[in-house]
Amino acid sequence: MFALSLLAAVAIGGWLWQRYQGFAGTPIALAGTERILAVERGDGFQDILGKLRALGVQEGSDLEWKALAHEMQVISRLQVGDYAIRHGITPRELLLKLESGKVIQHRFTIVEGWNLRELRAALARDEVLEQRARDMDDAALMAELGHPGRHPEGRFLPETYHFTRGQSDLDVLRRAALAMDKALADVWAMRAKDVPLETPEQLLILASIIEKETGKVSERPEIAGVFSRRLKLGMRLQTDPTVIYGMGSAYAGNIRRSDLTTDTPYNTYTRAGLPPTPIAMPGRAALMAAAQPADGDALYFVARGDGSHVFSASLAEHNRAVACHQLRRCR
Repeated sequence: MFALSLLAAVAIGGWLWQRYQGFAGTPIALAGTERILAVERGDGFQDILGKLRALGVQEGSDLEWKALAHEMQVISRLQVGDYAIRHGITPRELLLKLESGKVIQHRFTIVEGWNLRELRAALARDEVLEQRARDMDDAALMAELGHPGRHPEGRFLPETYHFTRGQSDLDVLRRAALAMDKALADVWAMRAKDVPLETPEQLLILASIIEKETGKVSERPEIAGVFSRRLKLGMRLQTDPTVIYGMGSAYAGNIRRSDLTTDTPYNTYTRAGLPPTPIAMPGRAALMAAAQPADGDALYFVARGDGSHVFSASLAEHNRAVACHQLRRCR
């Protein structure tokens, strides 16, 4: 009797082992397109298994999955992130993928010309990034990034940053701040000898104004040339984007004549020189334009209405351009 029981046990054990080995190498059937498995910080193996079941993975029992994970010694080495799970992947291949950390790369783009308020709003809308900066004020944010006391406006380089699930908005901002520091240092080292700027900070401020004045890359050196000549002559910059920035939430889409005469630290119609801080996030092209402005004699420019500008050397010439392109009184 004992021998028969032993033989039965061996037979059952062999059958279970064969089934287990078959499970490990059996392709997973997923209907439709690939699924995304989100492994989050704090997830245990049972949590991950529950998410796989929710995605439609029916193969294998929970015991078989756990046994396979223990056999592969991966149960404590599964990494946080989003994984693309395709039809036909085997359980063994899937667990190897979760151990490898070959996760989906997400993207966040800082747009040239955004101000800090717009940047923070876009970060807060991202559904993958962990939200750690949302409740921080500007001072606390910069302290967390390692720059206590620094004004945050303009300090994050407009580019596309890749990240994985589990990373936070602070991780993106930290990389963007380091990228801006490097870009600013590189451009400052390449500045023209006669630029009327004394510090990299001033270059950053001027670049932010250039960024907001035109979206045409080809015009930025010309815009920079106008501002550089005005600074050298002691003329006020008289640029609308600085006025708008100084108005803050009071700006409703239009600048009135009274806005141009209302003094704020950012009103370059009422105050000489550069404003106290950047007014936006300048891109590399705007930084380079501020460092290497175009030669010429233009001291004025006015928008044509098609995204480009007319540049003038005299006030009389400028007034004619304004009458033509702003008032539609061309002669």
